[in-house]
Amino acid sequence: MRTLIATSFVSLDGVVQAPGGEPGYRNSGWTINSVEFDPAAYELKGAEQEEASAMLLGRNSYEAFCAVWPSMTEQFPQYNAMPKYVLSTTLQEKDLAGNWGETAILRSVADVARLRAGDGGPISIHGSATMVHSLQEHQLIDQYNLLVFPVLLGAGKRLFSDASLDAQKLALIDSQVYSNGIQKNVFKVQR
Repeated sequence: MRTLIATSFVSLDGVVQAPGGEPGYRNSGWTINSVEFDPAAYELKGAEQEEASAMLLGRNSYEAFCAVWPSMTEQFPQYNAMPKYVLSTTLQEKDLAGNWGETAILRSVADVARLRAGDGGPISIHGSATMVHSLQEHQLIDQYNLLVFPVLLGAGKRLFSDASLDAQKLALIDSQVYSNGIQKNVFKVQR
């Protein structure tokens, strides 16, 4: 069985929307604008690239990332090279980026469950808040790698589903606080 790892930049109040400056959100770019840069806080991102064997994205995140990540060869070399899966009921093969490596379209949460049940290494989930909610609701996420920023954003897409769910116990397996107040929290879901 593979491990599904949801990785996210998240505000203290749970917002994950537009951390890097994506248009259409009033606090867009909050990871850049809210704290001083400390390279140590982002070492988790390098470790995630080394650990992951594939990426899983929702359609919106896929479309945003495939437009810029292929040209970011120094920041994302392993992510650019690894297989990608996109969960979407509307994306077509003709819509896939031709310059971002092997990509497969999954049509349902059941397809994600089958992928997770197969052989292979960890699968890293980036962005994709709506998809993450659905995977949480179906108890498919195995680990959360979070960089929690000391900022309150109010409205915005949240990391965690607000559906009425049974409690899921988490075990904190790694944590650190950085000079700029960012907290690394890595939680494994207890089953």
